[in-house]
Amino acid sequence: MSNIVAIVGRPNVGKSTFFNRLIQRREAIVDAVSGVTRDRHYGKSDWNGKEFSLIDTGGYVKGSDDIFEAEIDKQVELAIDEADAIIFMVDVETGVTGMDEDVARLLRKVDKPVFLAVNKVDNGKRAEDAVEFYALGLGEYYTIASINGSGTGDLLDALVEALPEKEEEEELDELPRFAVVGRPNAGKSSFINALIGEDRYIVTDIAGTTRDAIDTKYNRFGFEFNLVDTAGIRRKSKVKEDLEFYSVMRSVRAIEHCDVCMLVLDATRGFDGQVQNIFWLAERNRKGIVILVNKWDLIEKDTMTTRDFEKRIRKEIEPFTDVPIIFISVLNKQRIFKAIETAVEVYKNRSKKIKTSKLNEVLLPIIENYPPPAYKGKFVKIKYIMQLPTPQPQFAFFCNLPQYVRDPYKRYLENKLREHFNFNGVPISVYMRKK
Repeated sequence: MSNIVAIVGRPNVGKSTFFNRLIQRREAIVDAVSGVTRDRHYGKSDWNGKEFSLIDTGGYVKGSDDIFEAEIDKQVELAIDEADAIIFMVDVETGVTGMDEDVARLLRKVDKPVFLAVNKVDNGKRAEDAVEFYALGLGEYYTIASINGSGTGDLLDALVEALPEKEEEEELDELPRFAVVGRPNAGKSSFINALIGEDRYIVTDIAGTTRDAIDTKYNRFGFEFNLVDTAGIRRKSKVKEDLEFYSVMRSVRAIEHCDVCMLVLDATRGFDGQVQNIFWLAERNRKGIVILVNKWDLIEKDTMTTRDFEKRIRKEIEPFTDVPIIFISVLNKQRIFKAIETAVEVYKNRSKKIKTSKLNEVLLPIIENYPPPAYKGKFVKIKYIMQLPTPQPQFAFFCNLPQYVRDPYKRYLENKLREHFNFNGVPISVYMRKK
């Protein structure tokens, strides 16, 4: 289980650029227009071998001062409540503003590590100007430039040092954990109700709902595991900002704690951007994944509908296409037990250990017939393969020149692993190591 770090601050100080730099992906950050909130963004990052989840809390375009202050207070309070550490970003170009002071007033009261990051400091003159941020009363600050990464190393060094050591939580009876995730109204709660055969209190994202994800012990038909229900992740601007923020936090935590993610999507909406966000979050966390297309009974079908729908989903999740996709109807209880059987199968695939002798017996002849392409006139020879002792499948290929093996060949090796050993629904990591 990794820590959660929230980036807070007013709009247009460079939070999204900094976020993209840390997760090493150019996520589509949607600029807010007046009165409309931004989408939430979240991802994984690591520094000095320490992993953490990152939440970009976004900002609001200012309506009236009163509305802005009320909303930013809520946003920062939620970040304080949920995160293990907070990066408070300000802008050296505009100096200290009233909005910055409002956020600082809240942060001074908390008993969590707060890091003041003064952004857009890309020359000596601006570094001198940053001194005025001592006025916020948060102690030392870090001068950074999100656009080119200047200064971020010092900030991250201090950040990971301050993050608390997370102990692995003991699982209830050490049972596997299956998280049911997705957008609101996709049918997650109904899916769990149908499985356990009763209506029970399930987390939703309406006002006053319990913040914690609910665990349900499932023990039927020879299967035993914990089902974890989560609040949905909305992106519509009409959703209250604090509730949307909670649901993202809940889903991040649920995904981090689980073994298999059962991603429920609404067939009438399709595999949209928000569902893709959740999918890639699960993939980056190296969790088993099963995609459940719910409300299939509402779709007008012909002989090609299922095939075409599945084809569209696989196109969106390339190159990780070895994922089970099941078309279900919770209302009619169609294929919901097939969904559970598949999730159990994916869990077994994720826990699978392959003998070193078997790996080498199967893969070395394949590599010999199709070795890595020569690079800069150098020939790479892979001599030995082993599976690493990790909770998810990771494989080390020992060779003479690991730095010359390109990503396309690593994907080729991954495909051969999937071809000969069943890793359906499970992300695989391939590492090249010096022999």
